[in-house]
Amino acid sequence: MSTVKKSKWESDEEQEQKPQPKRIKKSTKHKASASPSSDLRPSPRSPAAAPAPATPQTKSTTQSSAIHQYQQPSTTAAFKQPTFLAECRHVDCYERLNRIEEGSYGIVFRARERETDDIVALKKLKLEKEKNGFPVTSLREIYTLMNAKHPNIVNVREIVMGNHLDQVFIVMDFIEHDLKTLMTDMRTPFLQSEVKTLMLQLLSAVALLHDNWMIHRDLKTSNLLLNNRGEIKVADFGLARKYGSPLGNMTQLVVTLWYRAPELLLGSKEYTTAVDMWSIGCIFAELVNNEPLIQGRSEIDQVDKIFRLLGVPDEKQWPGFLELPHVKNIALDNWQPFSTLRSKFPYLTEAGMDLLSKLLAYDPKKRITADEALQHPYFSESPLPKDPALFPTWPSKGSGEKKKVYSPSAPQAAHAGLDEEDDTGLAGTLFAGQSESAGFRLKLG
Repeated sequence: MSTVKKSKWESDEEQEQKPQPKRIKKSTKHKASASPSSDLRPSPRSPAAAPAPATPQTKSTTQSSAIHQYQQPSTTAAFKQPTFLAECRHVDCYERLNRIEEGSYGIVFRARERETDDIVALKKLKLEKEKNGFPVTSLREIYTLMNAKHPNIVNVREIVMGNHLDQVFIVMDFIEHDLKTLMTDMRTPFLQSEVKTLMLQLLSAVALLHDNWMIHRDLKTSNLLLNNRGEIKVADFGLARKYGSPLGNMTQLVVTLWYRAPELLLGSKEYTTAVDMWSIGCIFAELVNNEPLIQGRSEIDQVDKIFRLLGVPDEKQWPGFLELPHVKNIALDNWQPFSTLRSKFPYLTEAGMDLLSKLLAYDPKKRITADEALQHPYFSESPLPKDPALFPTWPSKGSGEKKKVYSPSAPQAAHAGLDEEDDTGLAGTLFAGQSESAGFRLKLG
């Protein structure tokens, strides 16, 4: 009696064996019922029939020339129907290198494809304790990632299987950093020109999703990946879903607390893509100040901190505010009616403050959309968005790198107090730098 050799991917050990790659075949008998889209709300219109969104390329010639050398990705990137093959490759086609992180819905590993030597990321879905079939969160994630093809959305290569039906892996491009961890380790915040480039990329990716009736519902810095070419990749689509018109009720337990829109916190039963735009406003503030904007300990504490920052809204500012389910439980006289947002960003320009204020508008109907934000004057004023190719590089924790590399574009004084082992840090500052406050480029060395 022959026995199946146990795959290395069946355990959590880091040491790697090298079994021969196998291929398993999936039955095509029930192929039609296995489509991820069968569990989703049908869209009222086909994405192909959606009107073409306004893109950065439709700006006037004068405004386009002001965007330096950085070209924004088009929001009309490919959005295709997924193609599912009758068979999946075996996970042993990949050599497991190391474990990167674990989340609510899966464990992410770094791996090498044996045939091509490409380094990839494998997300093992947590299915061991599932009793009700394949989880809808994983179906939505796979469906969205295989549909949404955009330079700033993480790319899915394939789905691979282990020896058992509960061993399903999503194979994605390996990205060196997540933005949250990177910002925690950075000694100085991103430059304003870098913030603008990151924001343009994020807005472009979200515009594609919204224009194709997709909502992410969990945008935050830890779900934004950054490679060493200065490119943002939106990831973690476990809470993403397709929506329709009329919207209908959707679950309120979405979006991480610090990035959750006030309509969700106050119990609104219907919400729109505006919840993603509020999250982007929080991310924008975090990129500028290098710390989360609103750090509540609970939902009521988050509401309290929002009201203290932006002032308590009224019916004129937010029509329907007093009718929200949780408002009747709040003593509105405890907060001032005016905003203190400006005091937290003394160095942000007036255009920057205008964009931030529109992203953090109380009324979801008045909140700026992704397409509108891409056209905002903030991105055409000095300093201009930096070309992603000019971004600095950092050591990748996912790859186990420890060597510190500093931004070649930051002023040399910003890297004072280098550690003794950082023998490359000072050399990194001897390249072309940029003084944004003076509005000119400074060449060192």
